[in-house]
Amino acid sequence: MMERSNAAFADAMKIRPRAYALRFIRLHSALPRNSVGRVLADQILRSGTLVGAQFRESIRSRSRAEFISKTESALQELEETRYWIELIVDAKLQTSNRLASLLKESDELLAILTATVKTAKINRRSRES
Repeated sequence: MMERSNAAFADAMKIRPRAYALRFIRLHSALPRNSVGRVLADQILRSGTLVGAQFRESIRSRSRAEFISKTESALQELEETRYWIELIVDAKLQTSNRLASLLKESDELLAILTATVKTAKINRRSRES
């Protein structure tokens, strides 16, 4: 039963970060083509798409330690992505209303991946004992 639950989680976490990344591809196209807009567009495209790539790598990890490391890398990318979203809003390149759902999804993914890392660390400690 747990294996099926883990597989369902892994499947959902392949889809959700990919959908998240696609939203940043669209946002990249919607940002202004001036010097500031291009820099922020490129930064948010990179960090927003790396979240899913890092988590996808964690699913294929060879050890619990590697899983934790890759998932923590995805968390770092999420934090960076939040930062770029906030800058885009603060620079008035997009409205906070337009990016509110992206911030919400970022927060939800942060919560999910933080809980995932926490559980993996607890499980690693219990196996080491």
